[in-house]
Amino acid sequence: MKLDSSVSAVITGGASGLGEATARRLASHGVKVALFDLDAERGEALAKELGGVFCPVDVSSDDQVTAGFAKARAEIGQERILVNCAGIGGPVKTVSRDRETGAIVEFPMDKFERTVGVNLFGTFRCIKKSAAGMLTLDPMDDGERGAIVNTASVAAEDGQIGQAAYAASKAGIVGLTLTVARDLSAEAIRVNTILPGIFDTPLLGRASESVRASLAAQVPFPKRLGKADEFAQVVELLVSCGYFNGEDVRLDGAIRMAPR
Repeated sequence: MKLDSSVSAVITGGASGLGEATARRLASHGVKVALFDLDAERGEALAKELGGVFCPVDVSSDDQVTAGFAKARAEIGQERILVNCAGIGGPVKTVSRDRETGAIVEFPMDKFERTVGVNLFGTFRCIKKSAAGMLTLDPMDDGERGAIVNTASVAAEDGQIGQAAYAASKAGIVGLTLTVARDLSAEAIRVNTILPGIFDTPLLGRASESVRASLAAQVPFPKRLGKADEFAQVVELLVSCGYFNGEDVRLDGAIRMAPR
């Protein structure tokens, strides 16, 4: 797929981190971008800077996702690219003991369901809504109608202590990639997934320098945190290279996560 001003893209979680870097890289090629996010202040500012559109969307909500796509398509046209970056996390053990009382504490199911609801259900919700819109388009000169890139995590394969919900949700994204690619193959829509390792994003930016240095030291090479634009570079490759389809690609400096 050629990236230029004739193409529109929707990026979920597009106001910061991996999503922002992706929006910037696609926009640098002239692609019209719509940012789905909950952070209206950052989203509006970035959309204005890039000449795109911001849509306030919680990807776990059918109504908000439907409204987001409607707004995006009204302003920049039917998207040919969808990049799913929206996600949440947070460590909670399956069961643990309260440090003060010794009481046994179980993983709250509402937190488990919320994580899976945003990361996995939200990803699939946006895939099906976007693909349905892509089907209304004629194929491009290269025969493609669209390309979808999802964001999983190395936790899908190397889940750490306290990551039961997060790892399960990301493994689910990996699990659906090939199946959805096959579902959409007859309609000339490709689907791929990136499994990023430890990246320097605003979420990790809240960690202390000692924690960040410790994480960077775990990466075999290069011994540093990943850069958000490196993720965006892989998105660009997966979208522009027409033979990439149904793949799950680790982007992690060869790290394999330890239990903690």
